[in-house]
Amino acid sequence: MAIAMVWATPVAGADVQAVQVRYEQAGNFTESRRTFESERQRDGWLAELARHIERQASRHLTGGQRLGITVTDIDRAGETEPWRGPRGADLRIVRDIYPPRIDLRFVLRDSTGAVLRQGERRLRDIDFMTRPGSLHDGDCLRYEKTLLDDWLDREFGPAA
Repeated sequence: MAIAMVWATPVAGADVQAVQVRYEQAGNFTESRRTFESERQRDGWLAELARHIERQASRHLTGGQRLGITVTDIDRAGETEPWRGPRGADLRIVRDIYPPRIDLRFVLRDSTGAVLRQGERRLRDIDFMTRPGSLHDGDCLRYEKTLLDDWLDREFGPAA
């Protein structure tokens, strides 16, 4: 079963969800076409990434704001290199020539539902391997999470 939509926990005292993350045709993502992982494996890391977006994005919202994010493509940092032998398809080789990429659309609404900001973004981090230690060290999605954290800070200002 592919993930269609994941909801964040509501903002304290609010009746509606603060952040909604949706994956548009996850089976067609660049990452899905390039790896040999199962749909279940893909859905696992997509769910983890959605939870991360929800937690981080909700810290940027104030006064009943709601944020809808539709992820339209993901290409995770690194690549599998099946020519490395029988287990090559199971290994993700992370090199600077394989940067993380995430394409998305978003809509930020105020408490009445009026659109405050919306747009499409193509997130890239070609310097992902030269950054000093990440808050997400040891996490298999650390590069993607850092890419999203940076975008949220740029797009919506510092987190509360």
